[in-house]
Amino acid sequence: MSSRTPKLFVISGPSGAGKGTLVAQVRERLPHLGLAVSATTRAPRAGEIDGVTYHFLTDDEFTRRVDNGDFLEWAQVHDHRYGTLVSEVERNLDAGRSLILEIDVQGALAVKRRFPSAVLIFIEPPSLEILRERLVGRGSETEESLALRMADAEEELKVAGVYGARLVNDDLARATDELVETLTSYERC
Repeated sequence: MSSRTPKLFVISGPSGAGKGTLVAQVRERLPHLGLAVSATTRAPRAGEIDGVTYHFLTDDEFTRRVDNGDFLEWAQVHDHRYGTLVSEVERNLDAGRSLILEIDVQGALAVKRRFPSAVLIFIEPPSLEILRERLVGRGSETEESLALRMADAEEELKVAGVYGARLVNDDLARATDELVETLTSYERC
C-alpha cells in the first residue's frame, strides 16, 4: 500500500460522451484504481450485471437508502435516479486505493462540495452533432429521451469550466492516453 493519500477522481460529461468506455480502458491500464459501482433505478441494458455495472435498485429501495443517508450523492437524471453509495467510496479509500467515480455533473459538484480534494475530470464529445449520432447509435433512445439528453448535454457543457481537467473524446486511443496521463499526474501529487 502506498504512503500517499488515495485520490478520489470524478469522471463526468454528457450521456454518450464515452465516459464508460474510457473508464474501462483506463482501468485496464491502471488496474490499481478502484471503481465505485453506482446505484440506479433504471432497468439493466443488455449485458449489464447487477453489482458490477450498477447496483440496480427499485424506487422504494433507492428511497429507503436515501433516507438512511447511504448516498454520497444522488440525482434525478432523465427519468431515473442515480447515486454513489458512501460504502463504495469508503471501501476503496479505506483500502488505500484511489478510485474513479463515473457520475453526472450534478453528482460531481455534490462530491466536490463534500470532498474538496476530489479531482473532477470532464469528458466532452467532439461536437453536439457527433454526440447525437452516438446516442442514436445506441438504439435505446426514443425521440423524447434523445431530445432530453441533448438538452442536458448543452447545459452540462456550460459547467465544464469548473472541472480540474477537460478531455475531448474524439479518438478513443488518444483520449485514453490523455486520461491515463491526467490521472497519473494527480496521483504523483
